[in-house]
Amino acid sequence: MATHLPLIGLSGRRKTASQIIGTPESLHHLEGDWYYADYARGVLSAGGLPVHLPLDADPALFVERLDGVLLTGGADVWPERYNATPAATADPAEHERDEFELALLAAAVDAQTPVLGICRGLQLINVFANGTLHQDVPEHARYDVAPQGPVHEIAITEGSALAGLYGTTHQVNSLHHQTVDKLGDGLTVTAVHDGTVEGFEHTTLPILAVQWHPEMLSTRDTDPVFQWIVDQAKANTSA
Repeated sequence: MATHLPLIGLSGRRKTASQIIGTPESLHHLEGDWYYADYARGVLSAGGLPVHLPLDADPALFVERLDGVLLTGGADVWPERYNATPAATADPAEHERDEFELALLAAAVDAQTPVLGICRGLQLINVFANGTLHQDVPEHARYDVAPQGPVHEIAITEGSALAGLYGTTHQVNSLHHQTVDKLGDGLTVTAVHDGTVEGFEHTTLPILAVQWHPEMLSTRDTDPVFQWIVDQAKANTSA
């Protein structure tokens, strides 16, 4: 009998075709769902099966079938979601994605489905948990260097899930311009760099999030955080 790979749902952005270079002008009005393929490759390399989650369906219906959820990077969570006035540097609002992913996360929490958040995913989890964000920390957006290489070291809390994956220090890239301000309820910071939150974990639920982009870093093997979500998903299916 064939072994069924755990299903890991991936969220993404919705763009019009006019935003994709090379699209014929007659198709510019069409919509497409998009995320960097390296997220799916990370899940595949860890032994999971990535599943795209279009924004048009009820997120709860997805969670009924999924073994894990990966919240990918992208545009800013709209500041009004955490009762803040949007700064001049705020990305254009993506209300449909915000609403979908917050509902997806709520359904995952209710079902105790494992969740991994990456970059925006970490920020979204923090906002969901009643936390807030610093809206613009431009020195963290290191687009001047290749994302495959690290730009700084983080310190990881000994005994945490992240320490079990990476040890107590780890070299990471940095492609974000927002950071955690007030930490959300039920979350514990387990990775920092110069006082900035680089990773956290939920105290009781299978939720882990990182601020860097592990899917882009050059490694010879599967990045441990993708192994974490797949292993958690496997445990979820056998529970």
